[in-house]
Amino acid sequence: MISGQSKVTTADGARPEGEALVDEVRDRYGKIATGAIKGCCGGGEAEQTVACQIGYGKDALARAPEGANLGLGCGAPIDFLRLKPGERVLDLGSGAGLDVFLAADKVGPTGHVIGVDMTPAMLERARANAKKAGIAHAEFREGRLEALPVVDASVDAVTSNCVINLVPDKGVVFREIARVLKPGGRLVVSDIILDGELPEALRGDLLAYVGCVSGAMQRRAYFGLLESAGLGKIETLKDVDYLAAVAGTLPEEAQALLDRAGVKPEELAGKVRSVTYRASKPEAATCCGPSCCGGTA
Repeated sequence: MISGQSKVTTADGARPEGEALVDEVRDRYGKIATGAIKGCCGGGEAEQTVACQIGYGKDALARAPEGANLGLGCGAPIDFLRLKPGERVLDLGSGAGLDVFLAADKVGPTGHVIGVDMTPAMLERARANAKKAGIAHAEFREGRLEALPVVDASVDAVTSNCVINLVPDKGVVFREIARVLKPGGRLVVSDIILDGELPEALRGDLLAYVGCVSGAMQRRAYFGLLESAGLGKIETLKDVDYLAAVAGTLPEEAQALLDRAGVKPEELAGKVRSVTYRASKPEAATCCGPSCCGGTA
C-alpha cells in the first residue's frame, strides 16, 4: 500500500511521532479520497486487480457502488464474518465504504452497518456512494479508532481492513472493540503484521508507515494485545506474504522508497504478512479495563 508523496516528510524521509503522525495518515488518505494522489495500485483497473488478488470476488465487487473500491485493503474480511440478516456491524477505518456496503448487502434492510473513519474526505465520498446507491441502512461516522463514536455492547460484529496497523496505540483499539461488541460478538479483521524485523532504515520511514508497513507489529505482540483486551478464540483464517500477493501492482514510489532506504526486496521476503483473523468477546463479559467497562465513546 506504499504510495505517493508525504506532506511533512523530512529530507531523509524520517517520520514524525504522536499526533503529527496521525495527521500525516489523515492527510494522505484524504488526498486519496479526492483523487489528488492514487492509492496503492495506481487506480482504475489496477484497483480491481488488487482487490481480487487479496481475496474479493468479482461478483461482490460488482455489487458495491462505483467508487467504493479504492484498492486500499490487504484482505477481504466480510465473507468470514458470516453475517446474518438483522445484525449490527461496525467497520473500523471504513474509507470509501467498500466493506460497509458488502456487509449491508448481507445484513439486509433489517440490519445496520456503521463505518467509522477519521478522514473527512473519505466520509464525504462514502456518504455520496451510499446515497447514490440508495443504501439507507448504512451510515458513516467521523471518529478515531481509539475512541469509537459507538455505545457499549451495541454491535454484533466488527471488521477492519488494513487500518489498525496505522494506529500508533493498537492496544487501545482492541479495548474499544471489546467495549462496543455485545457479549458473544465477534470480529474478523484483515491487517498487516510482521514476521521478523524490518531493516532499520525502513522502520523509521514515514512513507513506509503510511503505506501500512513500518507501523505493523510483530505477530506475537499483536495478538497478545488482542488477548489482553479480553478478546479470545483467535483463529487465523488467511496468512500470505503481502508484498508477493500484490507483486506487479505496487507503484514506482515503492521501489524509490526501498532505494532511499538501501533495502533490497529479498530482505523483506516473507516478513510483511497480510493476515485475516477471527476473534470473539466472551458470552459472559469480563472487565478488560476502564475503557470497556462502563460509559460510552
